[in-house]
Amino acid sequence: MSKLTVQDMVDIVGSMSEVIIANEVRFCELDSVAGDGDFGMSLAKGFKAIKNQWDSLQKDDAGVFLKECSQIITEHCGGASGPIWGSAFRSAGKYAAGRTEFGAAELGALLQNAVEGIQKRGGAKLGDKTLLDALIPAAESLIRSGESGEDLLSAVKKCAQEAVDGAEKTKSIVATKGRASYLGERSLDHPDAGAAAIGIIFTSIAEKLSDTCFLSA
Repeated sequence: MSKLTVQDMVDIVGSMSEVIIANEVRFCELDSVAGDGDFGMSLAKGFKAIKNQWDSLQKDDAGVFLKECSQIITEHCGGASGPIWGSAFRSAGKYAAGRTEFGAAELGALLQNAVEGIQKRGGAKLGDKTLLDALIPAAESLIRSGESGEDLLSAVKKCAQEAVDGAEKTKSIVATKGRASYLGERSLDHPDAGAAAIGIIFTSIAEKLSDTCFLSA
């Protein structure tokens, strides 16, 4: 088990959508401490739209599929989630275009492209108490695993743990971006909702891969 196919990638986005929808209330609760409390609702709205349009999405090319998802996310996700998550999917789609297999190295590069898309859109960096504090370590972990030739399943598990650890670290960061930045030091001891969501999503994906739902031999 060393590569994901295009269909595997499509299935993972489907699973990701289910996790986001199932955690709508939880994500809102995480956001209520330092944000508007609507993050979960805003994000779920976009991924519900993806599920509603699922049968019409082009699933033969991962790049086209991710691009179509990015358009739906940008249109339907509320608040800052639309531009941020839409940019991530669009940049990931550009990298994935025409690729038929994804090992740890390719997944790491795909996440790195997602990171760069977000940064171009919002200008955030590691340590700003945003979802990037989970996404950047996750991408870097996959890249390292790819360079060392590590088994994909092991690499994905490590990636998920890095995302969870990154989200946990945001508790000790004073927010400098978004609505939470208005709270200053009052944002301490609470994780960034977006980073926590990344950790939860990636953990769920790793668990499903462990059950060999998606991994191709």
